[in-house]
Amino acid sequence: MVGKLDPQVLDAHVLSRTGASDERVTLGPATGEDAAAIDLGTDSLVVSSDPVSLAAEAAGTLGVPVATNDVAATGAEPAWLTSTVFLPDGDPERLDALTAQLDRAARELDVAIVGGHAEVLDDLSRPLLSLTAMGRTDDPVPTGGARAGDDLLLTGGAAIEGTAILATDFRDDLDSVPAETLDRAAGFFEEISVLEAARALWPTATGLHDPTEGGVLAGVYEIAQAADATVELDRSAVPIRPETRAICDAMGVDPLRIFGSGALLATVDPDDSERALGALADAGIEAGVVGTVQAGEPVVKIDDETIRSQPRDDCYPLWE
Repeated sequence: MVGKLDPQVLDAHVLSRTGASDERVTLGPATGEDAAAIDLGTDSLVVSSDPVSLAAEAAGTLGVPVATNDVAATGAEPAWLTSTVFLPDGDPERLDALTAQLDRAARELDVAIVGGHAEVLDDLSRPLLSLTAMGRTDDPVPTGGARAGDDLLLTGGAAIEGTAILATDFRDDLDSVPAETLDRAAGFFEEISVLEAARALWPTATGLHDPTEGGVLAGVYEIAQAADATVELDRSAVPIRPETRAICDAMGVDPLRIFGSGALLATVDPDDSERALGALADAGIEAGVVGTVQAGEPVVKIDDETIRSQPRDDCYPLWE
C-alpha cells in the first residue's frame, strides 16, 4: 500500500536505528519531525530530505519548495540543495524538462543546487526525485514544541499542492470542472513555498510543521505525535479555496486529506496569536486559528471523530 509508514513500524525499524551517537545532533529523527538540526558551534545546520514520485507533470517545480519547506519550518533559511534523479528511460528531453524545472524553482528561492546524482532505472513508470535541503539558523523550531493551551494556526489553506496535482495529473478525469478552474488550480504549483510564512512565524511559534502527504489532517496528527498531546481541529475554520472544493468534490476526495504543501501549521501561545496573525497579514499571507493543543493522548479530534492512526492520503487510491 502506497503511503507513509505506520508510526509504530517507523519507531521499531527506522527511528531506533540511527547509527553512531553524536551530541551535536540537537534535533534528530523522531515521529513528526521532518528535519534534523546539527550544532555547528556558532549556529545550527538544518537538513531535510524529501522524495517526489507521483506528480509527474511538475516534479521539479514541486520538489524544490517541498524540500526547502521542511528547512524553513524548522526555523532556518534554505540555502543549499542536492538532487538525486531517477528516470524511467534515458530520454534527454525528459531530463531537460525536469532539470529546467529544478533550476528555475531553486533560483526563485535563492537556493544553490550543490550536487546530487542521476541515473536510469527502467522499472520506474515516471521520474523519481529525492532532494536534500539545508540551511542555517540560530534557533531551530521543532514540530514537537507545541504546548498544552497553544493555539493552532494554519496559513494558506487546505490542499494547495493536492489541488494542483489533481488538476494536472488527472485533468482528463475532470471534464465536469470548467477548464478555467483547472487552469487556475494548476497555477497553485507556484504557491508551494512556505518560506515567507515561516519567516513571519519564527519569532512566535512554539512549533512549526508543513502538511504534505495526507494533507492538513495528517500534518495535525504528526504535531500531536511529536508533542505527545491532543489537538482539536475545527474543520469549519480551515480555509478551502473554491477551485479546491470543486476539484475535490469531482474526484471524491477530502480536501483535508490530500497533499497539503503550500500551507504551514504553527502552534503559538494564545498571548502571541494576535502578534503572529498580524505578522502574517503584514506579509500578505492568509491565516487563522483552526484548533487548539490540549494535554492528553497524542490524537486528533475533528468533528465527532478521534484520529488515532496516521491518515492516508486520499490521492493514493486514484493512482493505484
